[in-house]
Amino acid sequence: MHDLTWRPLAPQDAQASADLLNAMETVDGIGENYTAEDTLQELIDPYADLERASLAAFDGDVMAGYMKIRFKPSAEEIHRVFLDGGVHPAYRRRGIGGALVDAGVAAAKVVHALHHPDAKLVVDVNRPERIAGLAELVRSRGFVPVRYFQRMEHSLSALDASELPDGFTVEPWSERNDEDFRAVRNAAYRDYWGAVPMPVELWRNKITNQTFQPEASFLLRESGAAVGMLVTMWWEADTEATGVRDAHFMAIGTLREYRRRGVASALMGHALRAAAEQGYHRASLNVDSADPSGAFGVFEKAGFVPVMRYVRWALEA
Repeated sequence: MHDLTWRPLAPQDAQASADLLNAMETVDGIGENYTAEDTLQELIDPYADLERASLAAFDGDVMAGYMKIRFKPSAEEIHRVFLDGGVHPAYRRRGIGGALVDAGVAAAKVVHALHHPDAKLVVDVNRPERIAGLAELVRSRGFVPVRYFQRMEHSLSALDASELPDGFTVEPWSERNDEDFRAVRNAAYRDYWGAVPMPVELWRNKITNQTFQPEASFLLRESGAAVGMLVTMWWEADTEATGVRDAHFMAIGTLREYRRRGVASALMGHALRAAAEQGYHRASLNVDSADPSGAFGVFEKAGFVPVMRYVRWALEA
């Protein structure tokens, strides 16, 4: 590690970050491919303090590894900070990963003290369980598995022809209803484990960015009131790498009082049919395996099948 240059990440590292992540994908095979535009969105995240809470190791112009921290815009009793990172396959087994995790935990404490010092700090790592060596690394630093998530996929064949119940309408995203989308997301996700409301600037960074697909994103209304939403994303780099055009349902939610009435399933069916008509080859989503709203069962009934499991590792710091 002594021949590497260590410094915080910067927006100018977007291409080097994409190159690193794409090199990792060739070995890890988790279905994540990136352009520099994709990684730039992560580097300019308003809740990523790059100067205080990121670190990258460079071998010349090649990024050998990195870590960055994302803190939450709000926190009550617990402040869950996300630690993200990775090591280039050519530089693994040299202690770089351990050094980055240690630096990440230390950086999490710094941003936590700045933003939510009265809450309890928990550092989270959320990665597919298939990545070799990851479990051993985070366990060695005291992380324990606390939650499991599933990536599920739908082939967009044999689609359900069910219609929305009487009194409900669906409309695609527009500038006019964008705030309705965000409001429903924030209200619906109050019940979701670890979720917090998304302020406008985070919504713009994480949702309505260059991967957002407005024509495949829908708002559900009853008597004019917004009661459900579904947001679709598409990553050009994934299609270039695999030839598969995947409509990823990034956020799906209905207000609590509208659950278990079939409206969420009807909204999802509408989105699946739209994706098929718009030339997507499949749809995908990630779901909390222990979601109390029963989302896993709803998605399974809609034709989604689990293809990869993610583990949420946590460290009480």
